[in-house]
Amino acid sequence: MPEEPAAPERKTVESINDYLEIMTKVVFQSGMSWKVVENKMATIKEAMDGLEVSKVADYDERDIERLTQDARVIRNQRKLVAIRDNARRILAIDKEHGSFKNYLRSQPDFDSTLKMIKKDFKYMGPMGIFYFLYVVGENVPDHEDFKKQYMS
Repeated sequence: MPEEPAAPERKTVESINDYLEIMTKVVFQSGMSWKVVENKMATIKEAMDGLEVSKVADYDERDIERLTQDARVIRNQRKLVAIRDNARRILAIDKEHGSFKNYLRSQPDFDSTLKMIKKDFKYMGPMGIFYFLYVVGENVPDHEDFKKQYMS
């Protein structure tokens, strides 16, 4: 039986870039081993301008093509486009809500927040959203309760 990873370490969000970094990890983990993604995060950040939201949001098709040839990243073009589009959406939401944290806290409960994030971002399924919210310090249900409700 495969070993289930321990609870991820929570991160103190210091800037909007931290949200993109955690979201990028979720995007890349979709359909992949979390260990592979974890092991590549340092080189992914290096190749993708430190995952600085404003820089990633400015990527054009040439940048995406360059990244699909770069061994430092997971070279999945659809995921790379999704990360760029998610960066653009983070910037827009940050402006619309006054902060990205305000956006995350704009819903009355976890279920509403999950639906909102799933609608607004690419490659963000229920487990990825749970992970994302947990890591950035937002309230999430107990993991076992979450799995019963959303993963069955």
